[in-house]
Amino acid sequence: MRARVCALVAAIGLAAQPAFAQADRTAATFWKSVQAACDASAAKPAGELGRRIAQTAIEEFTRFGGHRIDSSGRLFRFGLTEAEQEESEGGHQEASLGRLGWWQVMKYWRSLYGDDSAGKLEVLGYRDASTLTKETQVAPRLRTDAARLVRAADGVSDPLAREVLREAAFRAAVMDTGWSAAFVSYVVRHAGAAPGAFVFANAHRAYIYDAFETSAAELAGKAGERIYRACPVTTTRPRVGDLICHQRETALAGHSDEAVRERIRAEIKSGGARTVRRTHCDVIAYVDASARKMYVIGGNVYQAVSTRKLYLRNDLKFSAAQMGQCGGSRHWTLPQPAAQAAHPPGHADNCSLNDRKWFVLLQLR
Repeated sequence: MRARVCALVAAIGLAAQPAFAQADRTAATFWKSVQAACDASAAKPAGELGRRIAQTAIEEFTRFGGHRIDSSGRLFRFGLTEAEQEESEGGHQEASLGRLGWWQVMKYWRSLYGDDSAGKLEVLGYRDASTLTKETQVAPRLRTDAARLVRAADGVSDPLAREVLREAAFRAAVMDTGWSAAFVSYVVRHAGAAPGAFVFANAHRAYIYDAFETSAAELAGKAGERIYRACPVTTTRPRVGDLICHQRETALAGHSDEAVRERIRAEIKSGGARTVRRTHCDVIAYVDASARKMYVIGGNVYQAVSTRKLYLRNDLKFSAAQMGQCGGSRHWTLPQPAAQAAHPPGHADNCSLNDRKWFVLLQLR
């Protein structure tokens, strides 16, 4: 009986091998064709739309006044954040609206949702946290939308107090709701992309998956007017206006960028669940070929519109090695509380703020 079972298992395995081999060949053929299309576009200068997208991102970064991160992954200039405003010299009791971090972020949300933005943003709390006094107490998370707080503020008769409460609601919502995809959507829209050319969304995965669908449709001659395709990140030369994306899925921490891209392709092909959800994209704003560096700009990067300077290889393609030399925990000698778990010997944190799981380049077609 055991021999029969073993024979049956072996037969099943042998029968499955051609199917797996066929799937591998299909994937290899797909990505080879995609790479050819990516290379053909990368060999040309960036188009007018790409230049406008890059310029819009630079203007927004300059207007926001956010953080600057050098090629070693160190934050060397700490700028304005989402919940702050730049103090004016001389202590004047007024401020330009453009120097209010939360006001700038609401501008990005309004480009997506218009006057209904408050209804799309959430505010978080924890049950009874405002009255509990012991730090060891556990409180479940609470959620509401910002519109509910704004309506409550509108019930206040004093107009000055009412305005302060309304702004507090928006400021809380900006801090509690991720806005990085809203920033990218704002930049692409204001650069002049047509309504049907890009998936303007509050989640990066929406236009990441759409770019993968465009790559597949393009091979069949059915790409339509979509402006971005998905390209392998380390084998495609970046241009201004392209988007570079990383993922933060815990389950995919040990996966290569190739494996993550193939997962997305397979999910689209099968119509299955879209599992690569925790993602982030930055706009490529400038390529310094002589220095082999590129500057990328993203929203909600450490609570600001921030610029990173990233390494390129000699062939001006993206370098997967974005490691810094900042030491990390190996050089951290501050005494820790007795109850604090110590780092294991030889442990080194990823101290470079540029060291991310970059996995795809969204290239302007």
